Amino acid sequence: MVGYSIRRFLGSIPVIIMVSMLAFLGQQLVPGDPILAIIGEGEFAELATGGSEALDARRKELGLDRPAILQYVSYVERLMQGDFGRSFVSREPVLDMIRVRLPISMKLNVITFMINIGMGLSLGTIAALRPGYTDFFATVWAVLGVATPNFWAAILLILVFSVKLGWLPTSGWVDPFSDPVEGFKHLILPIFALSLFGSATIMRQTRSSLLEVLREDYIQTARAKGLIERRVVIRHALKNAMLPVMTIIGLSLAGLIGGSVLIERVFAIPGVGRMAIDAANRRDFPVLQAIVLLGTFAIVGANLVTDIAYAWLDPRIKYS
Repeated sequence: MVGYSIRRFLGSIPVIIMVSMLAFLGQQLVPGDPILAIIGEGEFAELATGGSEALDARRKELGLDRPAILQYVSYVERLMQGDFGRSFVSREPVLDMIRVRLPISMKLNVITFMINIGMGLSLGTIAALRPGYTDFFATVWAVLGVATPNFWAAILLILVFSVKLGWLPTSGWVDPFSDPVEGFKHLILPIFALSLFGSATIMRQTRSSLLEVLREDYIQTARAKGLIERRVVIRHALKNAMLPVMTIIGLSLAGLIGGSVLIERVFAIPGVGRMAIDAANRRDFPVLQAIVLLGTFAIVGANLVTDIAYAWLDPRIKYS
């Protein structure tokens, strides 16, 4: 298992390199002069009146005067030293900016991910074991969750629960560990909007897999031996049905990372997702490249954990 994990990690290095190249290439393909977006129209006009030397000096300061291949080589050299560069706009170290924003995004995503797993597995299990109205309402919930874009759900939730009813704040962030009451109020709407798709997809896969496993002969044999239904479901059926569900859980984590970008923007949460949108609007390429790499590391790590979990769920799977 350890050897397999090491090989998988080494195999993900080309993926990370390719993503870094694509992120850097996107910087070169963006139309327009990045200096205009970075320093603003007013300062751009002021520097332009001073002659091209002033603009060239600013490009040299930001490292944009060199050929693209040399810029990429310098970028990789800095990454090897753990340096993500400095922001074009604020001139702060990108790593320091991420350190401030990352805990906020992690709290939001980890709580949402746990809710996705809890709701998806419980609703899927209930729907498979209790056909009828329970199964019908759970299936309707799953279909609505899959079909509803999270940003549209976020706007609708704000209009209903914040604007019309005034029960919850419209935006902002309060650390739930420092102020649990206010933090919980600020978390309800973002987490609900963000967990719609993930919990619905897990629920549908759990229901489908569990229904298939419950029809197997060994389940009927376990019941014939007199085992209580709860033990049959948890010990035999649910564990064997979890293999395809684990794949969906791993994929839902990637969707959660992407979806949190829009949710943080809608609810004005000062996390990494909102910082990514601000960096894209300002063409703050070092910040944007660092966030893309950070998301790549998270997705690669999630896939690795998912593959390792397969062996625990199904002992027949051997990694050599």
